[in-house]
Amino acid sequence: MTASPIAWADPARASAFHQWLTALAPQHALLPGSVRLASADASFRRYFRVDAAPPAGSNSYIIMDAPPAQEDCAPFVQVAALMHEAGLKAPQVLAWDQALGFMLLSDLGSQTLLDVIAPPADVAAIAQPGAGHVELYMDAVDALVRWQLASRPGVLPPYDDALLSRELALFPEWYVGRHRGFALDTGLQDKLDGMFAQIKASNLQSLGGARVYVHRDFMPRNLMVSSTGELGVLDFQDAVYGPISYDIASLMRDAFLSWEEDFVLDITVRYWQKARKAGLPVGDDFGEFYRAVEWMGLQRHLKVLGIFARLTLRDGKPKYLADTPRFIKYARNTAARYRQLGPLMVLLDEIEGNETRVGYTF
Repeated sequence: MTASPIAWADPARASAFHQWLTALAPQHALLPGSVRLASADASFRRYFRVDAAPPAGSNSYIIMDAPPAQEDCAPFVQVAALMHEAGLKAPQVLAWDQALGFMLLSDLGSQTLLDVIAPPADVAAIAQPGAGHVELYMDAVDALVRWQLASRPGVLPPYDDALLSRELALFPEWYVGRHRGFALDTGLQDKLDGMFAQIKASNLQSLGGARVYVHRDFMPRNLMVSSTGELGVLDFQDAVYGPISYDIASLMRDAFLSWEEDFVLDITVRYWQKARKAGLPVGDDFGEFYRAVEWMGLQRHLKVLGIFARLTLRDGKPKYLADTPRFIKYARNTAARYRQLGPLMVLLDEIEGNETRVGYTF
């Protein structure tokens, strides 16, 4: 097939790409004229799809375009290998020009778990679980448990206090200050710093400080569903070694999909049961585990609010900001359940112009 040409801001990089692809084409029976955009993400990476000439074993491949000045592909290669070792389906790295930042990958298809679920478009809408949704999520849970069981210390970067602090700092700088234009006086900043300290302490110390491999974006948009129903995993290059509560929080408090609380609890309980049976360090008390998940999720919600604001204001990618009400709601609901987080709930309401209603659970 003939595809529309890819747009390149840098003619020199376009020329380097075409030379690289032309040289690589015979080895993998690629059809250079079929290259088209597959997707682009929040980083500087882009992904293209290219067809293979019959009778090649694969109908298509994926090409990663990752400018070396902005993107380091080494973590992607490392984590892809770790995922294969863990028994997960992740893209295979078939060719990599490290100096240029071009990579040929196996193609896991174009249908994500998010596509299959087809959630409501309204950011305020709550998705209702239907036929097959539990099974789909249990496939994701099974993949997550396999990933965590493969964990070893000293392999991936630590998700430590320094990284948690950098992530939390995105919220007051980019969302509160630059996006909302809300000035934090000394008193409010001190309260926020105190709450951040509690959040970090919970995330680092809960469940005995249990550590595993953490994907960091384990959510339906990054899980691919093949024609045979097999689940593939993408967007794993930022993986770290950190709290076991993170990825299940990411899966059930999605960036582009909000579930009713009963479904969130149901899948989280099922994950906890499977993880516990497999010997993962999730503890013997589900209530304690769920609290750890909620506090870890709160860290993620605040981080994402900052990232989405930064993507808009610094990187010119405003589409992500449309989903910030979802994360404000996630963060507020968690803060409303825990008395220690009351000041954060009040601050969120003040920033968003809402009236505070207090009803702590714990």
